[in-house]
Amino acid sequence: MRGLVVDFGGVLAGPGSDRAGLTAIIGALRGVGVRSAILSNDPGGPAGADLRGLGDGVLVDEVVLSGDVGMAKPDPRIYRLTADRLGLAAADCVFVDDLAVNVRGAAASGMVGVHHVDPETTATELRILFDLGQGVRA
Repeated sequence: MRGLVVDFGGVLAGPGSDRAGLTAIIGALRGVGVRSAILSNDPGGPAGADLRGLGDGVLVDEVVLSGDVGMAKPDPRIYRLTADRLGLAAADCVFVDDLAVNVRGAAASGMVGVHHVDPETTATELRILFDLGQGVRA
């Protein structure tokens, strides 16, 4: 796996999230060359500026907002677009979302899907998938 794509609301923000812990994992993965993106069904436009501000290496390499690209999860095309923006094939990416329907959409695009149910489980899954040591905590 060479890419990590995460949802924002429900994974990095909101109930059931641990932004600090998952941010540490994203940072550790980026440190070993894993490309990263946020993929959100955010309406985009001017209101999406804060989310877009997490791209370009601030937190992740790329930010893809549904409202900006005219398609939304779980459409498999948006996952492939995100992988393309990372310079990767969908099959080289792991996608994390709190909604099972979106995880299924990612799998339909060729990505490995992780259904986020709690930060500890997600962190464990990511450590396994990316062969990341236990030293990075979520």
